Amino acid sequence: MNKRQLWLYFCALNYMFSTIAFWSQPIIAAFTGWFTTWIAFYMLFHPRKAYKVFGVTIQGIFPKRKHAFATKLGRVVSGELLHFNEIADKIKDPEELAKVMPHIEQHIDTFLNVRLKEKLPVIAMFVGAGTLDKIKEGLLEEINLMLPEVISKFADSLSDKIDIQKMVTDKVANFSNDKLEEVLLSVMKKEFKFIELIGGVFGFLIGIIQMLISVMAG
Repeated sequence: MNKRQLWLYFCALNYMFSTIAFWSQPIIAAFTGWFTTWIAFYMLFHPRKAYKVFGVTIQGIFPKRKHAFATKLGRVVSGELLHFNEIADKIKDPEELAKVMPHIEQHIDTFLNVRLKEKLPVIAMFVGAGTLDKIKEGLLEEINLMLPEVISKFADSLSDKIDIQKMVTDKVANFSNDKLEEVLLSVMKKEFKFIELIGGVFGFLIGIIQMLISVMAG
């Protein structure tokens, strides 16, 4: 192969690579946009442990800031989303208490008709069905009067013992990094995938713009 042929060969090769590079700009840019977005999301959770590279500490954002995240989430949940007073009001709601009464009545029936005979067979022999019905009626009336007050005192006492902010903070802080990633991805996985796709689309459009600029500049 003489020098002229070699020169033509290299020119053809250069033209081929230039053509491929020109038309592949959108694909390369799309891949770059998708990959950079993916790596950004990956680094939210990885690496799990802190590593030092050239004196710079590298660690996933959530593993590194898990306790701060747990504290902030506890404040948001207790301050904005869930108040114990709302729970207490639901417990004290007369309609909710009324739903409990059939279960209480069932237990009273079981006690008067079954357990009373087992525990005090002599007394049960002298107590007729009519008397048992009156006892049951009296007990239900007393429970209807007593239950709201008892439940109200119970709910008020719980308010001093239950700290929603601390409960949420401790729960999240005690999550393993794997569990925290699982929980967050279960909520946001589709959104992450969509944003990765958007990164690829924008990258592709940027590649098209680069091609147009190259054509106009040429």
